[in-house]
Amino acid sequence: MSYYACFIFLLLFSFLTSSTVCAQNHTYFGHDCRKERTYTRNSTYFTNLRTLLSSLSSRNASYTAGFQTATAGQDLDKVTGLFLCRGDLSPEVCRSCVTFSINETLARCPNQREGVLYYDECMLRYSDRHILSTVALDGIGLGALSSSSNQVVPSNQFQRFNEVLLLTLNQAASYAAASPRKFDARKANFTVSQTVYGLVQCTPDLTTQGCFTCLQKAINQLATNRLGGRSLFPSCSSRFEIRPFYNETALKAPPPPVTAPLRPGKGGKSNVLVLLIVVSTIVVVLLVISGYRFYAKKAYATAPAFYDDGATADSLQLNYRTIQAATNGFSESNKIGRGGFGEVYKGTFSNGTVVAVKRLSKTSGQGEAEFKNEVVVVAKLQHRNLVRLLGFCLEGEERILVYEFVPNKSLDNFLFDPSKQGELDWTRRYNIIGGIARGILYLHQDSQLTIIHRDLKASNILLDADMNPKIADFGMARIFGMDQSAENTNRIVGTYGYMAPEYAMQGQYSIKSDVYSFGVSVLEIVSGKKNSSFYQTDGAHDLLSYAWRLWRNGTPLDLVDPVIVHNCQMDEVVRCIHIGLLCVQEDPVDRPTLPAIVMMLTSNTVTLPVPKEPGLFFQSKPTKDPLDSEQYTKSKSVPWSVNDTSITDLYPR
Repeated sequence: MSYYACFIFLLLFSFLTSSTVCAQNHTYFGHDCRKERTYTRNSTYFTNLRTLLSSLSSRNASYTAGFQTATAGQDLDKVTGLFLCRGDLSPEVCRSCVTFSINETLARCPNQREGVLYYDECMLRYSDRHILSTVALDGIGLGALSSSSNQVVPSNQFQRFNEVLLLTLNQAASYAAASPRKFDARKANFTVSQTVYGLVQCTPDLTTQGCFTCLQKAINQLATNRLGGRSLFPSCSSRFEIRPFYNETALKAPPPPVTAPLRPGKGGKSNVLVLLIVVSTIVVVLLVISGYRFYAKKAYATAPAFYDDGATADSLQLNYRTIQAATNGFSESNKIGRGGFGEVYKGTFSNGTVVAVKRLSKTSGQGEAEFKNEVVVVAKLQHRNLVRLLGFCLEGEERILVYEFVPNKSLDNFLFDPSKQGELDWTRRYNIIGGIARGILYLHQDSQLTIIHRDLKASNILLDADMNPKIADFGMARIFGMDQSAENTNRIVGTYGYMAPEYAMQGQYSIKSDVYSFGVSVLEIVSGKKNSSFYQTDGAHDLLSYAWRLWRNGTPLDLVDPVIVHNCQMDEVVRCIHIGLLCVQEDPVDRPTLPAIVMMLTSNTVTLPVPKEPGLFFQSKPTKDPLDSEQYTKSKSVPWSVNDTSITDLYPR
């Protein structure tokens, strides 16, 4: 082959591949061992563990696949183990890392019956419990780690960087979960000259749904305000950097070169033929890439075909002009309400789909973080009592959320409007209470992640055509780890009159914060009165203290809305008042959990505990420091002078 043919061939090879980053050293990141369960060196378990480790490091192990499981022993002394190598590495590097980690196992976890070791090139795990085909989101794991020397994303690049990063990682997660290897790595430009590289991986024994669930948590925990980071869990991992850290060549090997047989004396013609083939190949590749980009850009601008359950954030992003056309240019005639952070419009897409479009105001409290939070949190929630997110738009200063259209607007439009209260008879109110409880139960326990809503109230409960409730407005929601019970914050968000006292005064929120808000909502639904604007001349300055006084005096039915008092099931009403008072007790420990609440609502055989006095939090004006004891009181309240608008920051810090 001539010099020019070789040069052109090298250009082609460089075009189809990029710089190779091979792992030469086994970089240790950390380990975690269950200290509560141990063994002794002369025990059967220790013998089985050594047998297991020997099996994983044997020549028969599947280093080519990069994943191997094994078991040793029986019954209580049975040990199960596995190794997982990074999907872009060679079998030789995989074998070296596994051998290295096995040699360090007994030193790092000297007598624990369960442990996991993390390296840049591989992960080793063993346990006396069943760990195969099981998603491990709690317990042992390192969680989120930062890298790239903790460099922070420049403020002028933060928005674009986060957009590109999250879309890239979510796209990778969707592809990895559906692939046999449960692995994907890809890159994207966030500026003209800067690229972000992402990699996600699950253990291949997981199902598609299990892998995606794990990767969503791993991605959500990444610190996206930095230029690099990783999340490490026993079942999956995610990582991103602004430099290439994986072997791109191994991920997409170039096609073998096309050659023509050489004939004696015909070397010149053969070289010309090779040159023509190489040049033709380059042209074809360039045309394919150009065509793909043109098609993708064109497809992005068309009317949306809404997603299935396996959609990624990338597939949910909609074109601004499409949404603008659907809402008739966000006209006043299409406006149907106002949410916590912006106005809501009715929209109709070209395919006939009717939607509710939430256009966040540019001066609202919800910024980039809250917007992305609502998208990430809501997109994968599937429950009949939760409003469904269909798409979003993030272009320039525009932040838009597209939800399913719920025709009867929000609960407060009926509950607190004297002309509409009659449409909510007791049967409908009881059904609404049960639906809200089931929706919050799904968020707290039955969804893939534990989600705290933090702003549950009547205006955030939408009603469909059959008056079934759908919880909406997740801009303030927070995701908890599976083993996490509470969290503290200096940034108090929510609505006065619905916030639990420990959250409003100390910044501590948990699933019991939502229980408190649910209790307030139950008492509002029974009474037809709004807690935040309730005032009685007999000294009860709030709905909760009024309900407590009636309960204590043995006259709880005096709380019932006069519109329904003569046409309701008295035992159901009293039971709901009882549950509402249990939910608003001062000590979070005394409040029931949502599973218990649902049981209380559906079974008359469950004995309810005696409620204690409600924990109340009120203030006249938000003017002083929230920790000032003169401004904040519990159990004794002062009259309201603020409305129930959602707030994002209690005070500027």
